[in-house]
Amino acid sequence: MATPPLRPNLDAVTTIRDDGSRPFLLPSDTKGRFTQARRWSAFALIAFYLSLPWITINGYPAVFLDVAERRFHLFGITGAAQDLWLMFFVITGLGFSLFFVTALLGRVWCGWACPHTVFLDHVYRRIERLIEGDALKRRALAAAPFSAGKFFKVGLKHTLYIIVSAVITHLLLAYFVSLPEVWAMVRAAPTEHWGTFGFIAVATSALYFNFAWFREQLCIVVCPYGRIQSALIDDNSLVVGYDVKRGEPRGKTGTVGAGDCISCSRCVQVCPTGIDIKQGLQMECVGCTACIDACDDVMTKINRPTGLIRYDSQNGFAGKKTRWFRPRVALYGFLLAVGASVALWAVSTIRPANLAVTRIIGTPYFVTEGYVRNQFLVRVVNKRNQTQRYLVSVNRAPASLVQNGLTSVVEVPALGEIVQPLVLQLPRRDYKGAFGLEIRIEDVGGHFHLERDVEFLGPDHRHGHEEEEKNEHGKKH
Repeated sequence: MATPPLRPNLDAVTTIRDDGSRPFLLPSDTKGRFTQARRWSAFALIAFYLSLPWITINGYPAVFLDVAERRFHLFGITGAAQDLWLMFFVITGLGFSLFFVTALLGRVWCGWACPHTVFLDHVYRRIERLIEGDALKRRALAAAPFSAGKFFKVGLKHTLYIIVSAVITHLLLAYFVSLPEVWAMVRAAPTEHWGTFGFIAVATSALYFNFAWFREQLCIVVCPYGRIQSALIDDNSLVVGYDVKRGEPRGKTGTVGAGDCISCSRCVQVCPTGIDIKQGLQMECVGCTACIDACDDVMTKINRPTGLIRYDSQNGFAGKKTRWFRPRVALYGFLLAVGASVALWAVSTIRPANLAVTRIIGTPYFVTEGYVRNQFLVRVVNKRNQTQRYLVSVNRAPASLVQNGLTSVVEVPALGEIVQPLVLQLPRRDYKGAFGLEIRIEDVGGHFHLERDVEFLGPDHRHGHEEEEKNEHGKKH
């Protein structure tokens, strides 16, 4: 039975046939300036990802999300669980950055920096090409009957896929538990860390499934970015496209009146999502530039100018002027500036310690032996990786206020915390009603301080003195 063709309908997904089956794409190799640039960029990104757990800043990995201790370390900045709200502003800033870049440069993120594209094109597909050969050999091997040679090549390829997926998963785990801890878990029996072992098994399987079989379907079916790009770009955004005015009508070399396109289909053969770029901008295009290098190579061989497929805007392809500054870019740029500013402000508010003061549950105040007493719990969290010493003081309080507890230097271990009671007493005669005061901690070196405002409560002072006089009169008699 003949293989059903891909859907000719432009509204259909390119990797789904008319009968609903999916053809497994085996794109051809490309060579050229963009391929080389993307390769070096991918290697730099992979090296960056792999090196972060190894780079130590202030005694911790450059990126270490310590879930067990509820701490996160980002390039020397240490935050506690109470600081996680700051991540909202950081993520918002990154989101606006993506909007701004997309409005200007289209899907440059997908083709050049997306982790899925980076690992698929520059790790897994390179393994596939190294073992099985170029696209023609890979297609021939896929169509060949079962044999020892085919079993060896396919088995070796998938074995390497599993190993690479396991390495990536273990490095991902290192972001949360550190490399020494990962190494200790690897050397121990799986029964000692069932939860971690299960995570490694599931994550490795998911990566293997994605990069060995699912591949471009993640971009087309799962990732929403391809669908929202139509709302982010316009006719002035930079995209990968085909110059219709120059290329049409198509014809073989030497055909009178034909354009520069010779219908070699080289651009389709190298596309990782199987689209024909000559049909215009499509959701499946990830901007990988493979078609640019493939077409330039053909144009060079037939002595025609390169750039039939190139980076340009839709207006540029139509012969119009590209406007780089426009309302869309201004809006996204403004949102990016706001998001970045708020993110920087949020990060700047992180302090090397946290202070929390809460009133002890129960009666809000006590009146005993001529004093009004309020009781609090003071919680100090040290976010540094070394023991710190703090001084606790009470400010904006009457001179007769007596502080019991936390009157000496408080020592908090590295990345630890202490919770201690603080009892404040005020002579009944000096209490004139509820008032605010400030609880302050300061490190012994005087490098930073934190304050929290609390309210000192007591009985209604208008009736308190009458009761006190009655009590004194009762004692006399």
